[in-house]
Amino acid sequence: MLSFFGQRLGQGAVVLVLISLITFSLINLAPGGPSSAVRLDTTAEQREVLIKQLGLDRPLAVRYLEWGGGVLRGDFGTSMNGGEPVGPKLLERLGNTAQLALAALVLSVVVGIPLGILTALRKNSPLDHAVNGVTTLGMSIPDFWTGIMAILLFAVTLKVLPSAGMYDASGGFSLSGWLRHTILPASVLAFVMLPNLVRFTRSSLLEVLRADYLRSARAKGLSERIVILKHALRNALVPIVAMVGLILPALLSGSVIVESVFGWPGMGRMAVDAALGRDYTTVMAVTVVAGAVVIITNLVVDLAYTLIDPRIRHD
Repeated sequence: MLSFFGQRLGQGAVVLVLISLITFSLINLAPGGPSSAVRLDTTAEQREVLIKQLGLDRPLAVRYLEWGGGVLRGDFGTSMNGGEPVGPKLLERLGNTAQLALAALVLSVVVGIPLGILTALRKNSPLDHAVNGVTTLGMSIPDFWTGIMAILLFAVTLKVLPSAGMYDASGGFSLSGWLRHTILPASVLAFVMLPNLVRFTRSSLLEVLRADYLRSARAKGLSERIVILKHALRNALVPIVAMVGLILPALLSGSVIVESVFGWPGMGRMAVDAALGRDYTTVMAVTVVAGAVVIITNLVVDLAYTLIDPRIRHD
């Protein structure tokens, strides 16, 4: 197993290098690259000085190697807009995004998996048809529209929840204030992922319920509750964990829109602001960190396989 995870870490490192190399090349070679982002309200001589200070006059390969060496030391460079180090701000924003993604994931799992199990056990019932209709509708609605409608209903009309931000305007952290600001964006982000999780859980359990070993378990006189809880759910849980692993990267991508709609100070909103402000140093940092998060998440999911089902071994 250790060799497997070592191999996966090596593959992840190669993927990160490729992601960073492609992103770095596209940013620097495309029209409107970093050199053109230097302030336009300066003279030609001042622009030349700024370009040299930023190292934009050096060869692309040299700049990439210097940037990569800085990343290995924990230095993601300096923002081209604010002139401040990118690393500390990125770590803070990553923590905020992690809070939102974790809240959305908990909501998705707590609601989606039981609902998928219930519809599988009551196949073709009115509940099954109703949930299928709602999930189909949920898959067809864009998340930015869902976010805007949630703000109009709960923040503007009912005035029960705040429309933006992460904490109360009074400043300082309070659990109640954090919960009030998290409910809407986390619910919208969870609603985007919920239909796929419900449907996948339903289909996985239905496939297991048709297995021959469950018929044998019933023939031995085991109660239906034991058959479902001990045998069916345990075997259906492995592919469901894989689905949850796929949801986590989708939560990162979905946070870009949700954070922008709700003004959540996370990494997704940071990426949007950096792209619009042509802060290419920040764009590079966000891209690499997001890629690292996805790779680490996949490793954690692989480990969860072995914990849920000891029969699975990674050789």
